[in-house]
Amino acid sequence: MSSTKNRADHRSVTSAVNKRRFLTRMVTVLIGGMILDGYVLGIIGPVSGTMAEDLQLTAFWQGVIAAAALVGILIGSPIGGWAADKFGRKPIFMFDIGLFAIASGLQFFIDSPVLLVVVRLLMGIAIGTEYAVGWPLMAEFSPAHLRGRLMAAMGIAWYGGFMIAFLTGHLLNEYTDLSWNFILGTSTFIAIVIFLARLGLPESPRWLWSVGRKDEARALAARYLPDDALDDVQHEDVRKGSFGMLFSKEYWRSTLFISGFWFCAVTPYFAIATFADSVLNQYGLAGGLAGGVGLSAVALAGVVVTFLLIEKIGRRALTVPPQWLCAVVLAVIGLWAGAPAIIVLILFLVFSFFNAGYNTLTNVYPGEVLPTEIRGIGTGFAAAVSRVGAGIGTFLLPISMENLGAGPTMLMAAGVAFVGAALSQWLAPETKGKSLTEAAAGYAH
Repeated sequence: MSSTKNRADHRSVTSAVNKRRFLTRMVTVLIGGMILDGYVLGIIGPVSGTMAEDLQLTAFWQGVIAAAALVGILIGSPIGGWAADKFGRKPIFMFDIGLFAIASGLQFFIDSPVLLVVVRLLMGIAIGTEYAVGWPLMAEFSPAHLRGRLMAAMGIAWYGGFMIAFLTGHLLNEYTDLSWNFILGTSTFIAIVIFLARLGLPESPRWLWSVGRKDEARALAARYLPDDALDDVQHEDVRKGSFGMLFSKEYWRSTLFISGFWFCAVTPYFAIATFADSVLNQYGLAGGLAGGVGLSAVALAGVVVTFLLIEKIGRRALTVPPQWLCAVVLAVIGLWAGAPAIIVLILFLVFSFFNAGYNTLTNVYPGEVLPTEIRGIGTGFAAAVSRVGAGIGTFLLPISMENLGAGPTMLMAAGVAFVGAALSQWLAPETKGKSLTEAAAGYAH
């Protein structure tokens, strides 16, 4: 009897160790995808001058090239989410990193603006697809008590990738004779490593269960998921998902919340962060800490603080109050025309810190508040809506600053933040500690 018990205990310990190792691997490759996304968007900045000169880019082509990745994300997010729900997480998971590696490799051979636009478009499609499948996968494999923190870590990874790319690009551009093509193409090496690391990863047991492949789901859940997750998987419905379900009586609130919240969170952020120096210059501030470097560093700190607190104080406390605060901060900046420069700087830094904090929740909520059969398409749809907001903010801010001035422009940004705060006050659920089945049932019952 003792020998049998010892063998059972040994198997239990071995199983727990294997599950931890698997979770570490899964988290690493998902975070790697976010690092790569940030890297791709960050690496182009340091070489943009050399690239524009070499390709003799006009202002038109510079604008098209900048927009190409955004258009790609708009395409890739909803289509990738639909495909992940229909065909499974695993094939789309491998497809997007494969597309990423191929498109990135093409950067070594760019010799025209047209090819650069095509490559950036393809990379945007891959990024959008990664958003739509990566966050649902992280949600579906994470233990309930760690899910928020692990999904928030993907936000840290994005900022980390962007900063690594900017530093790498600057050093290679300044201190080596490498071409701008090669510097852009360095993302290929990261993509290949991540592609190889993803080989052999399993399909999501939750997706298998949702399409009726119950025996496969049970086997994989027993092997890879936490012990309490199998029971939760078996509580999920077996039904076919569709785009229309996002707007059904059960889920329209979830769709409205994740899409509207994400839109209102990123619209002022992208506008202010993209034109940080020119915005602050209107207030007599420019360069150094007062520019994009300072705002980015403070934003990263906001993401890290959210990562540390999300499983302690919950989602809603990190979502609702910070949005009201940022709305008020932007309104003060807009209304206080004669504010001292140091006060304006402090207010912008406060906005950057708290906005980045609740922006982290835009990565967390979509994977939690929708059921498995529409988790991919819902995340993809919300990501696409958010990119529309990013594009609107980035496009309109310089026009508004020039024609209306800084004050009215900041008041419009404050208005967007107020809408996001009111929407979240109404609809933001508390999902801390809940299983995915419980979290996704929040509005449905």
